[in-house]
Amino acid sequence: MKVLNIGVTLIVLAAFTANITLATEKPEIKAKVAMKEIASWDGTPYKSYLQGQPQLTILEITIPPHTALPWHQHPIPNAAYVVSGELTVEDRLSGKSLKVSAGQAFAESVNSSHRGVTGDEQAVVIVTYSGVEGTPLSLPDKGEKVEFEHVE
Repeated sequence: MKVLNIGVTLIVLAAFTANITLATEKPEIKAKVAMKEIASWDGTPYKSYLQGQPQLTILEITIPPHTALPWHQHPIPNAAYVVSGELTVEDRLSGKSLKVSAGQAFAESVNSSHRGVTGDEQAVVIVTYSGVEGTPLSLPDKGEKVEFEHVE
């Protein structure tokens, strides 16, 4: 029995020592810029921010396959990162479009009518809004529904 206990003790001690060694190694922390812009995806430069209490909002938006969001505008700068699927952003006035896939980010337009359209699979998009308290994130174009009805 003592031989078994010594063997078990040695195994536990070896595992503990291995964990200490791993814990003392410095992990490499990486940062990658997904997007850094001073203009929206269509080249329109951003203007100065509104005055007031800053408010940051991050939404995770899930858009079903074969869905066109309503035409809308954003009164504040925002940026989007596509987590999964793909999304085609369409500008209503110019007809320009931009297709973004999982792992890509884009700067959204401000005060310009646009919408997102999904393909054969749902798209999950993280959108960050940099605004002022009380300012809506999105405004529907005349005759259109709101962009998202259920914000939790």
